[in-house]
Amino acid sequence: MKKHFHNKYIQHQAKLDTFIEDFDTSGKLLSHGKRNSLKLFKLDAETVNIKSFKIPNIFNKIAYKFLRKSKAQRSFEYAENLLSLGIGTPHPIAYYEFYNGLFFGKSYYISEHVYSDLTYRELTKDLHYPDHENILRAFTRFTFKLHENHVYFLDHSPGNTLIKKENDGYRFYLVDLNRMQFKPLSFEERIQNFERLTIHESMVKVMSEEYAKLINRPFEEVFNLMWKFTQDFQRKFHRKRELKNQLKFWKK
Repeated sequence: MKKHFHNKYIQHQAKLDTFIEDFDTSGKLLSHGKRNSLKLFKLDAETVNIKSFKIPNIFNKIAYKFLRKSKAQRSFEYAENLLSLGIGTPHPIAYYEFYNGLFFGKSYYISEHVYSDLTYRELTKDLHYPDHENILRAFTRFTFKLHENHVYFLDHSPGNTLIKKENDGYRFYLVDLNRMQFKPLSFEERIQNFERLTIHESMVKVMSEEYAKLINRPFEEVFNLMWKFTQDFQRKFHRKRELKNQLKFWKK
């Protein structure tokens, strides 16, 4: 087993060890998917969020042991990077990795739990959500801040930005961090980073207008490219889903 703690939480190591040991039988289930599970645990007065990553396939069992950092380790390190840049994300606490001989097994990422008012997804489901346009513009400014700080969030999708309402506006927190690059971004990469966020042309227009002002480019140029990337992504997404459904049919 390998484990690593943020300096702020080293004194809680024994308690965190217990959370990991008893993960399957304790804690409050937040979500359970095919790939990962999320649970909440109480650490004194604080609520912590533990993400359990599924055991990887045989190729990644070897890769994560010898060649690549695990999703848990990347999540922890990327969270530290984001916070150092002044970008919101739940504070990293620890990560754990388990091995079975030569093979990588289970891994866990522990962070503080942020209680949010909404995620970006609510904006896509309810176009009349209170203060919809102002939140969307603030989110676009947040994304611009990512790009200006050379952060390319590859999973920039509706469920991966938590939003908290505050007196002076809105605060944003990135979650699901394990796919991220830190590099200068081209104009095309910046705009393509919006492709997963919505199917609504009206939302793309608002984000394009706000981003065009920030990057000092014509609205038409930004919108045309953002809408193209959005449509291309949707076509690829639906084509992929159709292929999966066809494969499931033939397996029956």
